Amino acid sequence: MAAGLARLIVCERRGHWAVALRRELPVAGQRVYETRSVAECWEMLAGWPASFLLVELTRSGADVLLERMAWLERDFPAARAAVVAERSLSGCEWWMREAGAIHFTVSPRELGPLARLAVRHLDAAPRAPLTLTERIWADLPWGKAE
Repeated sequence: MAAGLARLIVCERRGHWAVALRRELPVAGQRVYETRSVAECWEMLAGWPASFLLVELTRSGADVLLERMAWLERDFPAARAAVVAERSLSGCEWWMREAGAIHFTVSPRELGPLARLAVRHLDAAPRAPLTLTERIWADLPWGKAE
């Protein structure tokens, strides 16, 4: 099958949110791509412009994230972003939502709804066109190539 134009990208410093998200994903083996900075995350997004982002809000990076989020819809209209943060930053939820976040949470135990949003987005994301060989295999009555 053709490669998608979307990835599930997690941008955080330590990897805790990615671990919690993997536990909630309904598809076993769903690939999660991890980045450690907002700049690295947006660089990956440029290669997969219909991706679903899970971005960690931090005190030191709030201004950079807010600026990037504000331009997300213009620069990557097919991408969606959710924001996670430590509890002390829960008051920033509406700033992030106003900037374009479709989900905000401060609890790694409440990632079930976010995981469902991510999977639904990735399932609906556009796919790269099939090659001639892939189209032929897809049309054969006995299924996919090994």
